[in-house]
Amino acid sequence: MSKNFVDANYRFIAAYQEVNARIIQRQQALALYVTLVVSLLAALVALRPAPGNPTPPVEWLILGFPVASMCLALLNYKAERAITNLRTFLAKLEKLEDAHLSLPSYNTEPQWSSSANKARRFHDLATTLLAAGGNAIGLGAAWKIYPQRLVEASGLFYASIALALVSLVVVFITPQWSYRGGEWPSVAR
Repeated sequence: MSKNFVDANYRFIAAYQEVNARIIQRQQALALYVTLVVSLLAALVALRPAPGNPTPPVEWLILGFPVASMCLALLNYKAERAITNLRTFLAKLEKLEDAHLSLPSYNTEPQWSSSANKARRFHDLATTLLAAGGNAIGLGAAWKIYPQRLVEASGLFYASIALALVSLVVVFITPQWSYRGGEWPSVAR
């Protein structure tokens, strides 16, 4: 008799591959962010006017720093929610036929997910530090190189600072949605 369904082992393997893909995406988002910040810094320096030449409209370029960190925050959030969803699914598979009662179950037993979340918190801290540093360096360099231009466009400069702060808050609170041993986090979805 042939089976017309995919058994639990294959579903488990596929879901774990997807978890690994999401973890890799988090790392790639960090690399993308660093690339964007370095590129924006290079553009700020390259656009520095020569004596006697007009100053380019760099006030629009400074928006790139908080936009990049907001994108990083949102990608980090998306990955965390996807990992939580997948690990909840894996926990359900681990509970099939009460297997979690006789076998160690990484996704079902909170002690394992708690340890994993504590270790992953370092990723979140690194992300927060990168975003804070990238914004501080970028906006600080813009202020140092183009002070008069940014005084004239102070609204845009302060909006950039505000957006940067919002992105840092999003990155910092993302761990609220981390997987907690078989259940979705209790915060609003």
